[in-house]
Amino acid sequence: TLCFLRLTPHPLHSDRYIYSDIVFSPGLQVKVTGGHQDKTLTCITTCTLTDNPTYIWYKNGQHLDESTSPQYKYSVSNDYDASYSCAVKGHEDLHSPAVCVQGQRCNRVTYTKRRICVLKGSTVDISCTVGYYSTTSSFWFRSDKSTPEDLTTDPGYAGRVEYTGTYRSPFTLRISDLREEDSAEYRFTFKTDHFEWGHSFPGTTLSVTGLQVKMTPAAEGQKTLTCITTCTLTDNPIYIWYKNGQRLDESTSPQYKDPVYSNYGDSYSCAVKGHEDHHSPAVCVVGESCMNVTYTHQSICALKGSTVDISCFYTHPSWYNVTEVSWFNKWESV
Repeated sequence: TLCFLRLTPHPLHSDRYIYSDIVFSPGLQVKVTGGHQDKTLTCITTCTLTDNPTYIWYKNGQHLDESTSPQYKYSVSNDYDASYSCAVKGHEDLHSPAVCVQGQRCNRVTYTKRRICVLKGSTVDISCTVGYYSTTSSFWFRSDKSTPEDLTTDPGYAGRVEYTGTYRSPFTLRISDLREEDSAEYRFTFKTDHFEWGHSFPGTTLSVTGLQVKMTPAAEGQKTLTCITTCTLTDNPIYIWYKNGQRLDESTSPQYKDPVYSNYGDSYSCAVKGHEDHHSPAVCVVGESCMNVTYTHQSICALKGSTVDISCFYTHPSWYNVTEVSWFNKWESV
């Protein structure tokens, strides 16, 4: 969706503007008109875009043409399987759905989601559907590579990537143990006996984020806590709060609802329900020394029969005396 803010010059002050309204265009669409041989494609919107945009055209996933006109004219010839899509330069990820110019079946890729934001350490599924019934090969790749490279052969994704799907169901890329460097745009390509889907058609943009607790002053002696991310998490997450390692509350809001008093020694942390292992670092409400345990590794994989070291370090206010430390299994009653 494209959003524009409309401002009107103030009648008395030339350097000021009056807020008027906001006009939303629900997205770009390709309209096909003309006869059997000669057709005109028009990239249409529900309102007139400002700033004289440049339109980009894609044919079968391949960058085709750029123009300040929203129209593209061409002769069909034998293009019975071709699909076309348009976008506005600078907003390529907001391209129109690909349309068939002859009939209902053609070569096209439709991504289930354009943007996904997920937590570091979690698993994500990126999927698309293909408008072709017989593919000879297919793979996913990152758009920031100089040449398309199958992710299953990329050493940076070794053991973390899985492909599923057929022409009868969505083709899905699953990436596990997500890292911040996995943030990228992912695209799908396929081949048939006589065709290859282009590599320049925008795909799904993945953003991987960690959690952080932000503290802001509230009333005197109180603070407001917010669980922040670098992107807006997908699927309306539920946030979980911890105080001194003890579970406190759940909320659909990233802000902790109760006032937090500036008590020396207290620490707070947040997590997303279903991903509690990927919680934020704990923050001290006052000063830099508070109750906190930080584990060296969030997860460890070890061979059966081998030896493993699980380590952590803890902090506490200097005036507290530690009388006992212990480890326990969370599946045991404590």
